Parts: sequence; C-alpha cells; structure tokens
Amino acid sequence: MKPGIHPDYHPVVIKDGSTGKSFLTRSTATSTKTIEWEDGNTYPLIVVDVTSDSHPFWTGKQRLVDSAGRVEKFRQRYGDRRR
Repeated sequence: MKPGIHPDYHPVVIKDGSTGKSFLTRSTATSTKTIEWEDGNTYPLIVVDVTSDSHPFWTGKQRLVDSAGRVEKFRQRYGDRRR
C-alpha cells in the first residue's frame, strides 16, 4: 500500500438509534460524540437509524404494506372508473 493516501481506519462504536444496541467495530467515519466502552476506552460514537438489530429483514418482523386498503381509499376518493 502507498503511504499517506489511505483514510484513518480506527475503532468506533455504532449505536442503533431505534433499539439502543451498540457494538464496537472499525471504520473511517468520525464523530464529535464519544462514548466510554466496556473495556474502559473512549471511542467515537456514530448513531445510525437502522442496523441488523432493527432491520425487518434480519429481525423477521417485516411489515406488510396494505395495498388493498390503499386501492379502496383511492376508489372512494376518485370513484370506480373501471367501466
């Protein structure tokens, strides 16, 4: 690898904003927020909206879209013009 061209790759804590679960990983991302981790060290904290802890695909709690209800609402508003 060429020296001086790669971004700083360092430990960070990622926190799921919806579940509150955190995990320590390595990343090039930085943050001004910090957190003291279980090992006693302080790491940058990055809060994200979705991780594998809260994503419907990984949790198995997928929400189904009520497309039939949307169609009925549309027909009530604009009438049934299938004729």
